[in-house]
Amino acid sequence: MEREQQKRIVEAVVLASPEPIAPSRIAELIPRCNPSQVRALVKELNDEYASQRRAFEIWEVAGGYQLRSLPEFAPYLKQLQTIRALRLSQAALETLSIVAYRQPVTRAEIEHVRGVDVGAVLRSLLDRQLLRIAGHREVPGRPIVYATTRRFLEVFGLAKLGDLPALREVAELGSEGAEAQGDAAPEPGAGAPLPAAGGDDGGPEPLDTAPPPAA
Repeated sequence: MEREQQKRIVEAVVLASPEPIAPSRIAELIPRCNPSQVRALVKELNDEYASQRRAFEIWEVAGGYQLRSLPEFAPYLKQLQTIRALRLSQAALETLSIVAYRQPVTRAEIEHVRGVDVGAVLRSLLDRQLLRIAGHREVPGRPIVYATTRRFLEVFGLAKLGDLPALREVAELGSEGAEAQGDAAPEPGAGAPLPAAGGDDGGPEPLDTAPPPAA
């Protein structure tokens, strides 16, 4: 099969998938192709998009690929937004940060860091599928432990948990942002997912906040 045709298949599959699709799954759909070749094809596609100054590119998020618009077009796309933005309170962001950096973690451990009850916040984050129950800690009482989800990665534009910024970097960014913006709300860093084929926007809710700060 010609390489140009392979690229077209990759592009079609990523566009049609309602959620990030893994390179291994794409490879299964293309004869005599493996995940490494899929990654090379994606890079070639993104290079072409950049050279043609297209308004989108293929992002690697949540262990898969997804077509997303470039961040510079966010102000225009927000005017078309028909679903409510995913808004997270400061309490939710702090709780999410603790779990993201310390997972798996129990409710008691989260409350020890935050110093307040987090029951309602945990329920909200579970409902939004940003957190999941990851089992039980093997100690007396076997408390539930919490971890982030694939949706968490998708919403925050991360390919894997290892892409979370170091705590020191987050603290420095937060300090610089406070000096530069005062009380201004941060803008999201990732582009919006492009609708899947058929007009069904299978992507995550738009994010109306920045990636989680340090605990």
